[in-house]
Amino acid sequence: MRYWDSSAIIPLLLEEPQTAAVQKLYEQDSHLVVWSLTEVEIASALARRVREGFEARALERARRELSKLVDRWGEISTLLPVRARALRLLNTHAIQAADAMQLAAALVASDERPESLPFVSLDDHLSEAARKEGFPVLPS
Repeated sequence: MRYWDSSAIIPLLLEEPQTAAVQKLYEQDSHLVVWSLTEVEIASALARRVREGFEARALERARRELSKLVDRWGEISTLLPVRARALRLLNTHAIQAADAMQLAAALVASDERPESLPFVSLDDHLSEAARKEGFPVLPS
């Protein structure tokens, strides 16, 4: 089991420079744990691609693949514990609110034992904060 930030899920859906690296991680362990708003973040990224003129067929395929992932992944949906941790994280790390919520959800998912749950992210600032919190960050 691994915690996946939305930045690492997008390359599972669309061909990007990091697709091979995250696909390998997914093939090694397809049990994804995510924050409950991860699907919204991904939908936002896909909508942005539409506005940028990305190929419609590729986006339709990405949306179908996202639907399959959503059906299989586990979600951290408890708001109060995540919010409390996110507030601390905002004062500790140079990250934005959405990243603080992602990292806080990972802390909840790990039962406050970050060393026990690999954190998959392609976002440099979030990855740095996750490392400082004690998570093993992938891809390395």
